[in-house]
Amino acid sequence: MRAVRASWCQTARRGPLTDPDEELADPMDAEEFDAFYSGSVRRLTGQMYAVTGDLGDAQDLVHEAFARAWDQRRRFAEVNNREAWIFTVAHRLATSRWRRSQVARRALHKLGPAPPAPPPSEDHLALITALRRLPKEQREAIALHHLCDLSLNQVAEAVGAPVGTVKARLSRGRAALAILLETEPTHA
Repeated sequence: MRAVRASWCQTARRGPLTDPDEELADPMDAEEFDAFYSGSVRRLTGQMYAVTGDLGDAQDLVHEAFARAWDQRRRFAEVNNREAWIFTVAHRLATSRWRRSQVARRALHKLGPAPPAPPPSEDHLALITALRRLPKEQREAIALHHLCDLSLNQVAEAVGAPVGTVKARLSRGRAALAILLETEPTHA
């Protein structure tokens, strides 16, 4: 729960709930909120599962409702029936999701079916096959640098290795790819 609350705290940092100069004690502390969460999250998730028919969606909706409660905890502390508040917020979120999905479905229907994608070329298949045969570190460096257009410094930061190591991986990977692509039979 502490990890979830930590993410809620980060969400809550989006903006102050009151005037920053105003000194108010927080009427709902973290322990009280944790106790409420622990005592009701399963029940609320079950209720939302009955509404949505999808456990993953129900969990997402309930957790989003709890995040909003944490963001508005001064107001939430004054609510008489907190579980009903969480359920109402989660239900409204579910309704909004459903409406957005209906709008998107209608828009896709108006556009018609997507044109068929062309099959991959023989060169593309040969490259993918050769890349799969490289060691993970070399494949990762080549993909990030050449396919994702990251600089050497960005690749080094992404993989957590020094720039010199990334250069070596790229050099070895390119050399290995050259050999693999020369010897790979083309796919029909």
